[in-house]
This record gives sequence, structure tokens and C-alpha cells, in this order.
Amino acid sequence: MSASKVLRVRVESERCQGHNRCCSLAPELFEADELGNALVKGDGTVSPALEAKARLALANCPEHAIRLSQE
Repeated sequence: MSASKVLRVRVESERCQGHNRCCSLAPELFEADELGNALVKGDGTVSPALEAKARLALANCPEHAIRLSQE
């Protein structure tokens, strides 16, 4: 019996330039801080229903600051 892996998203804050494409594409997963840089909402867990949005945000980040991992 294999355990299901959980998809998680995170933002590398040192790379983020505040373009906020992720916030526009996946507002369920990202928000902007007081300086306009992206933050992950909650603990970064991506539900199966939001996986496509997480991957779209990853593909559209001009600074490549978004990371997805399976845990």
C-alpha cells in the first residue's frame, strides 16, 4: 500500500520581484505581502483541484521564484 504524496508550493522570497502573476493566476494559493512580494497562503498544500493553477503560476513566474514539491 503506497501513501499518497502531497503537492506543496513555496516561494523563494529572495527571487520574487513582486510581479504578482501567481497572485492573479492562483489567488487561492498566493497573496502579496506589504511590499508586494508573493507569499504562500497557509502551509503550501495544494489540493488536487488547484494543481493546474499551481502549475500555471509556476510556468508564469518571470523570476522562477515558485517551487512545487511532492512530499
